[in-house]
Amino acid sequence: MVHIDGSQGEGGGQVLRTALALSVVTGRPLRVENIRAGRKKPGLMAQHLKAVEAAAMISGAVVEGAAPGARTLFFKPRGLFPGNYRFDIGTAGSTSLVFQTILVPLSFAEAPSNVMITGGTHVSWSPSFHFLQRHFRPFLKSIGFNFDLVLAGAGYYPQGGGCVKATIHPARNIAPLELVGRGKLLRISGLSCATNLPGHIIQRQASRVRNRLAAAGYEAVDMEESPIAGKGKGTFVHLLAEFEHSQCCCDALGARGKPAERVADEAVEQLLAFLESDGAIDEHLADQLILPLSFAPGISRLRTSRITPHLQTNAEVVGRFLPVEVHIKGDLGDAGEMKIKREEFNSQVSV
Repeated sequence: MVHIDGSQGEGGGQVLRTALALSVVTGRPLRVENIRAGRKKPGLMAQHLKAVEAAAMISGAVVEGAAPGARTLFFKPRGLFPGNYRFDIGTAGSTSLVFQTILVPLSFAEAPSNVMITGGTHVSWSPSFHFLQRHFRPFLKSIGFNFDLVLAGAGYYPQGGGCVKATIHPARNIAPLELVGRGKLLRISGLSCATNLPGHIIQRQASRVRNRLAAAGYEAVDMEESPIAGKGKGTFVHLLAEFEHSQCCCDALGARGKPAERVADEAVEQLLAFLESDGAIDEHLADQLILPLSFAPGISRLRTSRITPHLQTNAEVVGRFLPVEVHIKGDLGDAGEMKIKREEFNSQVSV
């Protein structure tokens, strides 16, 4: 059994999600204590419970302690079963985080799986649907993981009700990544979108992005302006900078009383901060790549624009399950490099 202290590192839900994924893949029982001890409301919330439920369903797991507010969980997987799954979070909890919990495990199944998740598709403190589709997915594909995503409806805080459909294919030829330099900037593109809101909000967001980036010396920004169907009301700006060897993604969300220009400013300022760094990948992608790269034989090297507690936490959790060495070079909050070296290991799943 693997024992995990949920208060380690950033003390959030990522400790639990990464541990659940690794428990399913390796077949090792898991006990997590002090779940989300670093949050104002510690313990299991709706989206964390749904992640536990999802991991349990795909593995036929025995679970103890899965209740609202619970701080201790026992999880014992009994296999890995591809199939058709539906998960309704019931709140605006992140569909992306539930999806990422089961993505790697189901990638090691013998057949494809179809998954539908209902909840928040564009919510704070989590990757948006478009982050997964336009940014996360291409990197995972280059490693050897393959999945398709469809947005059936957008969901925002506090209404939720968005829907994501995914097909997860069996992983093939998993390979390490070498991303220590991003190369020349090729282009910047983006989305300015809104749901059940006036069209001028979409236009104002896009116009602000173009003007801010032009003032910074970046012309010909390709902004797609479009409404998106969904429940409730919401708006977002999504920017993607493509380089010779890598890319960077920046998202910003609207909120009641928040001007469209401010939404655009937040996305632009994230992008400009990345462009001023020498990172090959952005800070959010960096911590999300540790788990899939832990199954890539050999050595991966990545340079991130910023070392975060999430990055350090994921590295620690992976090391509890697998004979994988993760070395992070640099200071917290600064740009740095990580090296992931993976050795062979025995698993219930052929990887």
